[in-house]
Amino acid sequence: MNTAAHNKLVSFIWSIADDCLRDVYVRGKYRDVILPMVVLRRLDALLEVTKEAVMEEVRFQRDEVGLTEFQEEDLCKASEYVFYNTSPWTLQMLHDTATNSQQLLESNFKEYLDGFSNNVKEIIQKFNLRSQIKHMANKDVLLAVLEKFTSPDINLTTQEKLDTQGRKLAPLTNLGMGYVFEELIRRFNEDNNEEAGEHFTPREVIDLMTHIIFDPIKDNLPPVMTIYDPACGSGGMLTEAQNFIKDEDGQIKASGDVFLYGKEINDETYAICKSDMMIKGNDPANIRNGSTLATDEFSGMYFDFMLSNPPYGKSWASETKYIKEKNEVIDKRFLVKLKNYWGEEKEEEAIPRSSDGQLLFLMEMVDKMKPFSISPLGSRIASVHNGSSLFTGDAGGGESNIRRYIIEKDYLEAIIQLPNNLFYNTGITTYIWILSSKKASDRAGKVQLIDASQLYRKLRKNLGNKNCEFAPEHITEIIDVYQNLKAVERAGDEGIASKIFDNQDFGYYKVSIERPKRLKAQFSQECINELRFVNNLREPMQWVYETYGEQVYTDISLFEKPILDWCEAQELNLSRKLQETLVNTTTWQKQLSLMKLADELMTEIGTEEFDDFNAFRKLVDNALKARKEKLSASEKNAILNAVSWYDANAEKVIKGTRKLDQEQLSQLLQYLGCNESQLPDFGYYPTDKKGEYLEYETESDLRDTENVPLKEQIYDYFIREVKPHVSEAWLNLDATKIGYEISFNKYFYRHKPLRELEDVTTDILNLENESDGLIREILGF
Repeated sequence: MNTAAHNKLVSFIWSIADDCLRDVYVRGKYRDVILPMVVLRRLDALLEVTKEAVMEEVRFQRDEVGLTEFQEEDLCKASEYVFYNTSPWTLQMLHDTATNSQQLLESNFKEYLDGFSNNVKEIIQKFNLRSQIKHMANKDVLLAVLEKFTSPDINLTTQEKLDTQGRKLAPLTNLGMGYVFEELIRRFNEDNNEEAGEHFTPREVIDLMTHIIFDPIKDNLPPVMTIYDPACGSGGMLTEAQNFIKDEDGQIKASGDVFLYGKEINDETYAICKSDMMIKGNDPANIRNGSTLATDEFSGMYFDFMLSNPPYGKSWASETKYIKEKNEVIDKRFLVKLKNYWGEEKEEEAIPRSSDGQLLFLMEMVDKMKPFSISPLGSRIASVHNGSSLFTGDAGGGESNIRRYIIEKDYLEAIIQLPNNLFYNTGITTYIWILSSKKASDRAGKVQLIDASQLYRKLRKNLGNKNCEFAPEHITEIIDVYQNLKAVERAGDEGIASKIFDNQDFGYYKVSIERPKRLKAQFSQECINELRFVNNLREPMQWVYETYGEQVYTDISLFEKPILDWCEAQELNLSRKLQETLVNTTTWQKQLSLMKLADELMTEIGTEEFDDFNAFRKLVDNALKARKEKLSASEKNAILNAVSWYDANAEKVIKGTRKLDQEQLSQLLQYLGCNESQLPDFGYYPTDKKGEYLEYETESDLRDTENVPLKEQIYDYFIREVKPHVSEAWLNLDATKIGYEISFNKYFYRHKPLRELEDVTTDILNLENESDGLIREILGF
């Protein structure tokens, strides 16, 4: 179908809404009728040619064989499609035999709908078409709508027809029907701004993605190709990918079979996609309805090509129960094997924060990549994401683990930054990730970052948020830079830029830097009184004691309700366990005992201030031992913590000593990768005794982390960047984690120096001609 015929057909269908539905539906609801009716008319038109054969098969099965349930396989053979209709009606017959009775027409229409195969009935149900038919019948417009869709001036059939003027109307191919359908969806999305682009990725973006996916291997395409989109929406990416491969006018001509697969959670969008598959002759059974994250619909299957624009910035909290059980990931798609700093491989979580599930869709596609045992060509992926997928999440977190797994497996070929305001429903920066499980040899171990954010042309009229687009020459330029692995420096503020990196360039060690705890200590009545309360219940316990006094040690259960009511009024949000602890007499008596013991220790030790916590702790230990007091470690620490505080001028707090024989020392040095003289930089300080080393308590409030590039030695970085500034710091390698992040701003940012003050002043003074001398007066000229 040529462009003029295409536009005429779309305009005719578009006009039906205004002609027939204006007073029956609000404008935003026109699509609820037009889209399902287009689908219905197309399916009806396809079945018209074989209608007699299907009805003959129906008579055979029912009258001659006596079947009570039809054999679907034989009916599909008769219809020559994967769907059929066993009713005697067609839409044309419904129109031609209609009377003034809308109720009779509605009844016949329902009989017609009941005759469809189950796969079409599902589409009808998802579209909620039956209620629309009833509504139109009640409003007396059903016949008018039917007349429009069966009009001789519109040809949705595969046969050539004559219009009312005797002019030929070209047949509508499946591909042409797809274009018509997608154009209607686009118009409805644009016409309804709050939904603009919700299920629609701009055509030029899909064009770019299909070029990226297919061009590098266009001369080596598999004989049978499977294409998958885990968030398929109305199916635009799937069908455009198929068109790109199979369209006679396209750059790639493939003779093999193409099978499309997808999943969509929205019912109406799913119905649109599934019907589009039927219209274009694809198997609608390969399109599934439901949450991709909640159910692994295509478990055990692998696909050659995957394209997707998953939802970003959207919570997946409702699907959490299907992915995690308590703190354990139960869906294998979101578990990856990664090595820790010591080279030990462990299974790690690959799930992002619950507020944004876009990377879960990427992991779903990674899970469906073909292993070499199945296909030496591997799989290729193009997926659209926003910026958070590049850098959110700390080392060891889900987002970072996903990036790390993809990069360390050498799947990531390139990331392309797109212009802002390129999509209909968002103005934020977006990126296309390109993955392959079989990289070309010159891409092995490398990632290409392409900044195409300044490569666009403005639209004459905004479409939702979309105010720009890629021109064909822009797509050609991006493909050239990508396919030829070019490094390009941007000239000026416009055009494209590209850089090539090693995989390791995006990785870093997150290293913990420890500093010693330094404490002063002193017994005082004020400090001891704090022992009356448990630390994490200090606020409510203080109120309870001030309100009820000494009764809390004997009769606190009498005040349980007012205490808990007060906590609720203060919005403390105490857990059930903390509530029980708060109103438990044992809790109060235990804290009182600690207070009394601390009082007795103060009497014995005195109120002298100690700069050396080690000496103070020893006095307390000796006093407790003499009194034969048996305290738990937590009870003793509660007393010590109450009467001590950090002071940078105090002595370091000793954690303990470690004695190492020669073999143990060798093992430690090998473990840390250092020599004996460097042990203090790892927290082991030699004493006067051979083989004995002091370890100090760490001050958690002073703990810091450093991100050390993977290509650099941690110890060298520590000596250069940390030690000169904090001489007492040491490395805690046991806490080291590996992270990955990708920062386009870091790699493509170009500093623009500030203008000279003289130039700014000159520009300001040039405005003097447009003023009454105020600027000159202000600047003192």
